[in-house]
Amino acid sequence: MSPAAAEPLTPERILETTEEVLRRYGPAKATVVDVARALGVSHGSVYRHFPSKAALREAVTERWLGKTVGRLEEIASDGAGSAPSKLEAWLEALFDAKRHKAGDDPELFATYTVLLAENSGVVESHLAELVEQLGRIIAEGVEAGSLDVPDVPAAARAVFDATGRFHDPQYAAEWTSPTITREFEAVTSLVIRGLRA
Repeated sequence: MSPAAAEPLTPERILETTEEVLRRYGPAKATVVDVARALGVSHGSVYRHFPSKAALREAVTERWLGKTVGRLEEIASDGAGSAPSKLEAWLEALFDAKRHKAGDDPELFATYTVLLAENSGVVESHLAELVEQLGRIIAEGVEAGSLDVPDVPAAARAVFDATGRFHDPQYAAEWTSPTITREFEAVTSLVIRGLRA
Protein backbone atom coordinates (compact mmCIF):
# COMPACT_ATOMS: atom_id res chain seq x y z
CA MET A 1 0.00 0.00 0.00
CA SER A 2 1.39 3.42 -0.97
CA PRO A 3 1.78 6.13 1.71
CA ALA A 4 -0.94 8.13 -0.03
CA ALA A 5 -3.35 5.20 0.21
CA ALA A 6 -2.67 4.91 3.96
CA GLU A 7 -4.31 8.30 4.56
CA PRO A 8 -8.09 8.25 4.91
CA LEU A 9 -9.87 8.92 1.64
CA THR A 10 -12.00 12.02 2.15
CA PRO A 11 -13.90 14.14 -0.37
CA GLU A 12 -11.52 17.04 0.34
CA ARG A 13 -8.47 14.87 -0.37
CA ILE A 14 -10.04 13.65 -3.60
CA LEU A 15 -10.78 17.23 -4.67
CA GLU A 16 -7.23 18.39 -3.89
CA THR A 17 -5.81 15.50 -5.90
CA THR A 18 -8.27 16.13 -8.75
CA GLU A 19 -6.99 19.70 -8.92
CA GLU A 20 -3.41 18.40 -9.24
CA VAL A 21 -4.46 15.93 -11.93
CA LEU A 22 -6.31 18.64 -13.85
CA ARG A 23 -3.25 20.88 -13.64
CA ARG A 24 -1.05 18.06 -14.98
CA TYR A 25 -3.28 16.66 -17.75
CA GLY A 26 -5.85 19.37 -18.46
CA PRO A 27 -9.63 18.91 -18.48
CA ALA A 28 -9.77 17.03 -21.77
CA LYS A 29 -7.39 14.25 -20.71
CA ALA A 30 -7.81 14.00 -16.91
CA THR A 31 -9.81 10.94 -15.87
CA VAL A 32 -11.15 9.48 -12.64
CA VAL A 33 -8.61 6.67 -13.11
CA ASP A 34 -5.83 9.30 -13.09
CA VAL A 35 -7.21 10.73 -9.84
CA ALA A 36 -7.46 7.26 -8.27
CA ARG A 37 -3.92 6.40 -9.39
CA ALA A 38 -2.57 9.63 -7.85
CA LEU A 39 -4.38 8.76 -4.61
CA GLY A 40 -3.16 5.15 -4.65
CA VAL A 41 -6.71 3.76 -4.59
CA SER A 42 -9.10 2.10 -7.03
CA HIS A 43 -11.34 4.30 -9.15
CA GLY A 44 -14.29 2.61 -7.40
CA SER A 45 -13.11 4.24 -4.15
CA VAL A 46 -13.35 7.66 -5.79
CA TYR A 47 -16.82 6.82 -7.13
CA ARG A 48 -18.00 6.05 -3.57
CA HIS A 49 -17.57 9.77 -2.83
CA PHE A 50 -18.46 11.16 -6.26
CA PRO A 51 -20.89 9.04 -8.32
CA SER A 52 -19.59 10.18 -11.72
CA LYS A 53 -16.81 12.05 -13.46
CA ALA A 54 -19.26 14.91 -14.01
CA ALA A 55 -20.06 15.05 -10.26
CA LEU A 56 -16.36 15.14 -9.44
CA ARG A 57 -15.70 17.94 -11.94
CA GLU A 58 -18.70 19.85 -10.63
CA ALA A 59 -17.46 19.51 -7.04
CA VAL A 60 -13.94 20.64 -7.91
CA THR A 61 -15.37 23.65 -9.78
CA GLU A 62 -17.57 24.52 -6.81
CA ARG A 63 -14.59 24.23 -4.46
CA TRP A 64 -12.49 26.52 -6.65
CA LEU A 65 -15.23 29.14 -6.87
CA GLY A 66 -15.87 28.87 -3.12
CA LYS A 67 -12.33 29.97 -2.33
CA THR A 68 -13.24 33.47 -3.50
CA VAL A 69 -16.58 33.66 -1.69
CA GLY A 70 -15.20 33.38 1.86
CA ARG A 71 -13.14 36.58 1.77
CA LEU A 72 -15.94 38.47 0.06
CA GLU A 73 -18.42 37.29 2.69
CA GLU A 74 -16.14 38.66 5.41
CA ILE A 75 -16.27 42.08 3.76
CA ALA A 76 -20.04 41.94 3.16
CA SER A 77 -20.70 40.91 6.77
CA ASP A 78 -18.29 43.36 8.40
CA GLY A 79 -20.24 45.70 10.65
CA ALA A 80 -17.62 48.44 10.49
CA GLY A 81 -17.22 51.05 7.79
CA SER A 82 -19.63 52.73 5.42
CA ALA A 83 -21.42 50.84 2.67
CA PRO A 84 -19.59 52.77 -0.09
CA SER A 85 -16.19 51.84 1.40
CA LYS A 86 -17.32 48.20 1.87
CA LEU A 87 -18.56 48.12 -1.71
CA GLU A 88 -15.21 49.40 -2.95
CA ALA A 89 -13.32 46.88 -0.78
CA TRP A 90 -15.57 44.04 -1.98
CA LEU A 91 -15.08 44.87 -5.67
CA GLU A 92 -11.34 45.20 -5.15
CA ALA A 93 -11.15 41.86 -3.30
CA LEU A 94 -13.07 40.14 -6.12
CA PHE A 95 -10.77 41.62 -8.75
CA ASP A 96 -7.64 40.71 -6.76
CA ALA A 97 -8.85 37.14 -6.24
CA LYS A 98 -9.59 36.65 -9.92
CA ARG A 99 -6.29 38.23 -10.99
CA HIS A 100 -4.35 35.99 -8.62
CA LYS A 101 -6.15 32.89 -9.84
CA ALA A 102 -5.35 33.78 -13.44
CA GLY A 103 -1.79 34.92 -12.84
CA ASP A 104 -0.56 32.55 -10.13
CA ASP A 105 -1.57 29.34 -11.88
CA PRO A 106 -2.49 30.05 -15.53
CA GLU A 107 -2.75 26.36 -16.48
CA LEU A 108 -5.25 25.64 -13.73
CA PHE A 109 -7.13 28.86 -14.46
CA ALA A 110 -7.49 27.79 -18.11
CA THR A 111 -8.69 24.39 -16.93
CA TYR A 112 -11.30 25.95 -14.69
CA THR A 113 -12.50 28.18 -17.50
CA VAL A 114 -13.38 24.96 -19.38
CA LEU A 115 -15.00 23.43 -16.28
CA LEU A 116 -17.05 26.58 -15.68
CA ALA A 117 -18.62 26.19 -19.10
CA GLU A 118 -19.59 22.59 -18.23
CA ASN A 119 -21.11 23.43 -14.84
CA SER A 120 -23.57 26.22 -15.52
CA GLY A 121 -25.65 25.35 -12.44
CA VAL A 122 -22.63 25.71 -10.17
CA VAL A 123 -21.66 28.96 -11.88
CA GLU A 124 -25.19 30.38 -11.67
CA SER A 125 -25.32 29.56 -7.97
CA HIS A 126 -21.91 31.18 -7.43
CA LEU A 127 -22.90 34.33 -9.31
CA ALA A 128 -26.19 34.53 -7.40
CA GLU A 129 -24.24 34.33 -4.13
CA LEU A 130 -21.93 37.16 -5.21
CA VAL A 131 -24.85 39.37 -6.31
CA GLU A 132 -26.62 38.62 -3.02
CA GLN A 133 -23.55 39.83 -1.09
CA LEU A 134 -23.51 43.03 -3.13
CA GLY A 135 -27.22 43.42 -2.42
CA ARG A 136 -26.63 43.23 1.33
CA ILE A 137 -23.93 45.91 1.15
CA ILE A 138 -26.14 48.18 -0.94
CA ALA A 139 -29.17 47.60 1.32
CA GLU A 140 -27.02 48.52 4.30
CA GLY A 141 -26.07 51.77 2.55
CA VAL A 142 -29.72 52.56 1.75
CA GLU A 143 -30.67 51.94 5.38
CA ALA A 144 -27.82 54.17 6.61
CA GLY A 145 -28.65 56.87 4.08
CA SER A 146 -25.29 56.77 2.29
CA LEU A 147 -26.72 55.15 -0.85
CA ASP A 148 -29.90 56.03 -2.74
CA VAL A 149 -31.18 52.98 -4.59
CA PRO A 150 -34.87 52.35 -5.33
CA ASP A 151 -34.40 48.68 -6.30
CA VAL A 152 -31.59 46.99 -4.34
CA PRO A 153 -31.54 43.62 -6.20
CA ALA A 154 -31.49 45.39 -9.60
CA ALA A 155 -28.72 47.72 -8.41
CA ALA A 156 -26.66 44.79 -7.10
CA ARG A 157 -26.95 43.00 -10.44
CA ALA A 158 -26.10 46.22 -12.31
CA VAL A 159 -22.97 46.77 -10.21
CA PHE A 160 -21.88 43.19 -10.84
CA ASP A 161 -22.50 43.50 -14.57
CA ALA A 162 -20.86 46.94 -14.82
CA THR A 163 -17.65 45.62 -13.25
CA GLY A 164 -17.61 42.36 -15.24
CA ARG A 165 -14.39 43.28 -17.05
CA PHE A 166 -12.61 42.92 -13.72
CA HIS A 167 -13.95 39.52 -12.67
CA ASP A 168 -15.31 37.64 -15.67
CA PRO A 169 -12.70 35.06 -16.83
CA GLN A 170 -13.27 36.00 -20.47
CA TYR A 171 -11.35 39.24 -19.75
CA ALA A 172 -8.41 37.56 -17.98
CA ALA A 173 -5.94 38.47 -20.74
CA GLU A 174 -6.57 42.16 -19.98
CA TRP A 175 -5.83 41.84 -16.24
CA THR A 176 -2.08 42.17 -16.73
CA SER A 177 -2.36 45.45 -18.62
CA PRO A 178 -0.26 48.22 -17.02
CA THR A 179 -3.34 50.47 -16.93
CA ILE A 180 -5.83 47.93 -15.55
CA THR A 181 -5.66 49.13 -11.93
CA ARG A 182 -6.33 52.71 -12.98
CA GLU A 183 -9.21 51.54 -15.19
CA PHE A 184 -10.65 49.45 -12.35
CA GLU A 185 -10.49 52.41 -9.96
CA ALA A 186 -12.19 54.69 -12.52
CA VAL A 187 -15.07 52.26 -13.10
CA THR A 188 -15.49 51.50 -9.39
CA SER A 189 -15.49 55.18 -8.48
CA LEU A 190 -18.09 55.95 -11.15
CA VAL A 191 -20.33 53.07 -10.06
CA ILE A 192 -20.20 54.02 -6.39
CA ARG A 193 -20.79 57.71 -7.17
CA GLY A 194 -23.88 56.69 -9.11
CA LEU A 195 -25.29 54.88 -6.05
CA ARG A 196 -24.66 57.65 -3.52
CA ALA A 197 -27.54 59.50 -1.91
